[in-house]
Amino acid sequence: MEKRCYLLHMNETQRPDLIEVPAFYRGYVEQVKTTDPGHGLELAEQQLAAVTARISEQQASHRYAPGKWSIREVYQHIIDCERIMAYRALCFARKDGTELPGFDEDAYAAASDADGRTFAELVHELDLVRASSIALFNSFSPAMLQRSGIANGNSISVRALGWVIAGHAMHHTNILQQRYLDHGSA
Repeated sequence: MEKRCYLLHMNETQRPDLIEVPAFYRGYVEQVKTTDPGHGLELAEQQLAAVTARISEQQASHRYAPGKWSIREVYQHIIDCERIMAYRALCFARKDGTELPGFDEDAYAAASDADGRTFAELVHELDLVRASSIALFNSFSPAMLQRSGIANGNSISVRALGWVIAGHAMHHTNILQQRYLDHGSA
């Protein structure tokens, strides 16, 4: 069986117009510097893998400041966000007209009990979630990628959600690198 590239069909549509992306997510889309979204996600995965390799189980409890998330909570946040964005993409691709709710990332982090899990478990789960997202986006036709819907009171396209997933991971990888590893005590 031939392996398909993540967001294969998105190569036909290129980078989403910023009007397809709520203002809050535009920075994530702009994180992905390539015009090929599949390459963007590969870069995001490579960057996160490089950071992950530097983190021990003990270091995964590190918080760079009081009240900030632990490294484990950051990984859980990436997982939760990717699942939510993929679900939104699925709903919109399937022409579900339901307006989807937002979510409170801090409330999710507080309820996640991420620090009660091993770092290895979180890394494994993220790998599985990413594989699921890849399969989902590979299933979308070019027409499905152009569809949009409303989430948290804002319109966003299916293809833009794919870029948000990649850019969001890049964003948090940069935070892990800069605040937790380079200048932290992790």
